[in-house]
Order: sequence, then structure tokens, then C-alpha cells
Amino acid sequence: MTPRPGRRRRFARGLVLSLQILAAHPLRTALSVSGLLVGVAAVIVMVAVSEGAERRVLQRLQAMGTNLLVVNAAPALRVAGRPRQVAIHTTLRTADASAIVEESPLALAAAPGVSRSVVVHAEGRNTTTMLLGTTREGLRIRNIGAESGRLFDDQDAGEQARVALLGPTVVRALFGGVDPVGGLIRIGNVPFEVIGVTRPLGTDPGGADMDARVVIPLETAVRRVLNVPYIHSIFVEGRSSADLGELERQVRETLRRRLDVRSGMPEPFLIQSQAVLLRTERGTARAMDRLAAGVAALAFLLGSIGIVAVMLISIRGRTREIGLRRALGATRRDIRLQFILESVMLASAGGAAGAIAGLLAAGLAAVFGPWELVIAWRIAALGFLGSMALGLLVGVIPAARAARLEPIAALRAS
Repeated sequence: MTPRPGRRRRFARGLVLSLQILAAHPLRTALSVSGLLVGVAAVIVMVAVSEGAERRVLQRLQAMGTNLLVVNAAPALRVAGRPRQVAIHTTLRTADASAIVEESPLALAAAPGVSRSVVVHAEGRNTTTMLLGTTREGLRIRNIGAESGRLFDDQDAGEQARVALLGPTVVRALFGGVDPVGGLIRIGNVPFEVIGVTRPLGTDPGGADMDARVVIPLETAVRRVLNVPYIHSIFVEGRSSADLGELERQVRETLRRRLDVRSGMPEPFLIQSQAVLLRTERGTARAMDRLAAGVAALAFLLGSIGIVAVMLISIRGRTREIGLRRALGATRRDIRLQFILESVMLASAGGAAGAIAGLLAAGLAAVFGPWELVIAWRIAALGFLGSMALGLLVGVIPAARAARLEPIAALRAS
């Protein structure tokens, strides 16, 4: 239904008058909006940090490989007085990876792996890095691709070829800005030809640099470098992330049977699931969201108290103004409308200023700071709209009090 012309004129007149009054008292206006400004800006920055952290972890999990379970050999118990003890259990074998795929319907693929910290030499330089030995299938499961050069293939694995893939961090440490493909490195005393540089993967959820490693064929690592009959890890790719819990149960049952782990005995392996890491991260993100919601509620509470307090104080200073307007024909509705408009304007100004400040702070932190932030445009919009609604809600109290003033009593007020 279209408002009548008289109603539109009253609204426009009240709007102009409210703007004039707020502009005539800049300090009071600034104090009224400051609470909402700080609160909305803080919420926007907190949500940007939370969403940035969640996206970063999801990217890291994807870089590790999708729908992934990692079976690691468990640390071995130390026995006092026994010489030459191993740090981990040595019961995992390459055949265990094949058995997992054969016996678990949810396992799409599995690949064995060995790893150890090694010193790598090249062109008079050396660096300590992680050595990973795995199969061609292991490269695919772990999302290891070639940025330059090529990956090793089944022929390299069958021949136990001394070929290596270098991560970008290792390339910078040993070769600087020079392409190392075709060059030679030494892992310990064993020479290797560099056949490729892996794509950058960044860090894993634990903060370890996944680009600081050298990757070689599994058989080469087992026979020529480490000289061990066992493996350290099995990388298991599930059919979907929703099935990782059931896949973990099936993998555990298969390995317990193959390794003859009886009831009550400690398992000689540990299973790490992406689903657990994802649940942990999402739990942290939910905690951050609850904290942001609490800060928003506190900001709106403080902002509403500030607006109501300032508006009530302003009524005492504007009593004669209200009485004069009533004497000149303004109705109680006009007075209520004016004070509600002032309240909405104050709250909207605080919300808009807070949204702008929060977006600017998040943007500057994302560009110049060490954090990866996601600019929360929807939170900025919600903060502004919420501030407007808050102004409308809390403006009713001072508006009702101003409208109750009688014209004669208001004019007589000093």
C-alpha cells in the first residue's frame, strides 16, 4: 500500500531534521557509534581469520592427497639393557599394502613407503631433508606431481634406478635458482640423477614443509639407501571421505590379522585419518565462530546501551525543542519518528563504519601480514543490517519518552 503524501512529507522532514541534529553534535554522534564500530570491525576480522585458517587446512589436506589414511609403524618400546634397539616396529611389509586393497572394498588403492631424515649433497652444498621412497601409485595417492622434468615410472622401480625427485625447498637449498633436472646429487654416499622437481605442496596440517623432501623409487630406497626389509608407512586411498571411518576399521582388522596382533596386545602401527584432522579443524572453526558470535552479541549490547544512554541524555537537553515542535503542531507520532530515525542513523553509521574498518583491516592483514584471511563480505553486510535493526529496536525507548512530554511542561523546562 503506497504511503499518503502527508506521511511521506513527515518522514522526509523528520529525516532531514535528524541529520541536522546529529551533524550539529559531532562528538556525541561519534561516541554513540564507536561501540558498534569497534564491535562490528572485530567480528569481521575474527571471521576472516577463522575462515582463512579453515581454508588453509583444507588446502593442506588436499595437498597431502584426497580421502587418505596413513598407516605408520608405531614407536617401539625401549627395553632397559638391550643393545641396538630400533625406534619403530619393523613388522610392516610391502605385501600388507596389497592385502589392504584386496580385502577392503572401500580401499581404492594403497602404496607402501619408507622415510628417513638424510643429508643430501650437490655442487659443494648440502642440506638435511626428508627422504621418501614410494611407488608410482604412491606418487599419485600423495598428490606428488612434476613441476619440471618427469616422475619415475615402473621401469625405474624395477631396475632400482638411482633417480630422484626434488622438492622446491631442496632445490633452493642445493641449486639456488638453477634447474636441477639432469644434475647429480648424493644421498649419503649414493649418487642419484635428478629427473624432476615436484610441484609445490606447502605445509601439512602439522606445519611440516612437504616441499623439503627427496622422493625416490621404493625399491631403490629399501635396497640401495636404507637397506631394510620392512616399510615405514602405507598410504591408503579411500573411495570417499564419508567412508574413511569404516575404511579405517577394515584396515585395522586386516593388519591385526596379518601381523598376528592378539586381543589386549598393543598394535605395532598407528592410523592417521584425514577425517579426524578435518573434524578437529572444523571443531576449532566452530569454536571461533561461537567466539565471534559472542563478540558480536557483546558489541551489539554495548552499542545499544550507548545509543540509548546518549539518546536519553539528549532528550533532557532538547526538552524545549520538543515542546516547541509540539506547540507548532508536531504530533506525538512525529516526535517518536524523529527519535527513532536518529537512533537508526546512529546505529547504521556505527555498523557501516565498522564494516568498512573491518574489511580494510582484514584486507591489509591479508596483503601485508603473515596470515591468510578470507574477506567476510556477508558478515560485513549482516553487521550493517543488524546495526540498523538494533537502532530501530533500541530507539523505541527514548522515542516513547520524548513523545510523552507535554508541550507546556517542556516549554517551561529550563
